[in-house]
Amino acid sequence: MAQKPSIPKGTRDFSPEEMMRRTYIFDTIKSVFRLFGYAPLETPSMENLSTLLGKYGDEGDKLLFKILNSGDYGAKLSEDDLRQASKISEKGLRYDLTVPFARYVVQHQNEIVFPFKRYQIQPVWRADRPQKGRYREFYQCDVDVIGSKSLLSEVELVDIVARVFSKLGISVTLKMNNRKILFGIAESIGHADKMIDITVAIDKLDKIGLDNVKAELRERGIDDEAIAKLQPILELSGTNADKLCKLEGVIGASETGMLGIEEMRTIFEGVEKLGINLTPELDLSLARGLNYYTGAIFEVKANDYQIGSISGGGRYDDLTGIFGMPGMSGVGISFGADRIYDVMLGLNLFPEELACSIKVLFINLGKAEEEASMRLISKLRDNNVASEIYPESSKIKKQMEYANRRGIPYVVIIGSQELERGIATVKDMRSGEQREVSFEELPAAF
Repeated sequence: MAQKPSIPKGTRDFSPEEMMRRTYIFDTIKSVFRLFGYAPLETPSMENLSTLLGKYGDEGDKLLFKILNSGDYGAKLSEDDLRQASKISEKGLRYDLTVPFARYVVQHQNEIVFPFKRYQIQPVWRADRPQKGRYREFYQCDVDVIGSKSLLSEVELVDIVARVFSKLGISVTLKMNNRKILFGIAESIGHADKMIDITVAIDKLDKIGLDNVKAELRERGIDDEAIAKLQPILELSGTNADKLCKLEGVIGASETGMLGIEEMRTIFEGVEKLGINLTPELDLSLARGLNYYTGAIFEVKANDYQIGSISGGGRYDDLTGIFGMPGMSGVGISFGADRIYDVMLGLNLFPEELACSIKVLFINLGKAEEEASMRLISKLRDNNVASEIYPESSKIKKQMEYANRRGIPYVVIIGSQELERGIATVKDMRSGEQREVSFEELPAAF
């Protein structure tokens, strides 16, 4: 009995049409990254488990795909050894692009010119429970600059976000906050030790409302006096400058908090002076990866399509410290290719020509016509017009159906009469219109 073909749960095949759309997204993102001087980097699909373990927390460790040592290695081990996973599995598939990037920077520090600007677009793997929108294999599009504390990098990242989504045609809102401000808030209300509890609660402000956030804060051990101090912060409104001024009045006694306010002021002023076509919005409920970031944090949402964040990132001051190279500050942002794809598909933003890899199909009507068509196809290709000929001489109806099913926009017909006159009949498959074009003018006709 023949085996039924299948793929592992949480993975996907991408059809040629899907791949053309995905490639369009990747190429658009890469083109913007390169404008800002970021260079491409690739790291292996697998890393040593020692590189990956302990970097993502206990839950993250459980989601690592471990790889068995190859060949007949297992045959040499006793049953006792086999019970010890580390003896038979010393490598794992990468969980994200950030830890491999940190490993690369430390390993190659003597070859790298700092600040080091890199982008990386590669798949990552997580042994998660597959469900709608969550996969075990998916792509990340990361851009980072490491080796500088300059806030110019944050301003540049705002510009990158603006340009990427403008090119893709997606209207977005960019929300920003600062880890130092979050610490300053916790410190000012007398609960510096409960910073994560406070931010996890206020992160739900939009979803559950102020009263429910207060109730959750009480459950997390925050007293009513502290909640009363927190309320003006939660109700901040106005421009970014207004919010920062009011915030100064509340957390001004916190040195760390004031540093965060000054950082955000510098970033917002930089964005304004550059005339970047996207104004970030200060959102004090934005928390993102609290144990990871140390400064400004970013999150991007689509305005016209209901979906989670489609891009996010922030400043980290000690990414390489886990590999023994402390104090190497960097900032980065990741674009979620799968969610961006869903937004563009939902809003019909992909260019029409991406529906097909071929622009022109020549109908095959016999030996002499085929030879003439092949010569013309060569000239069209010289003119960067993707074209092909139907491989067999068969009924025109069958060949036209082939063009329709593939979404090919133009069909060229060269029969015996056209051959004698040196002209081709060009049919626009979308409008149904036909025109005659001379062989000489055909390469420039599309």
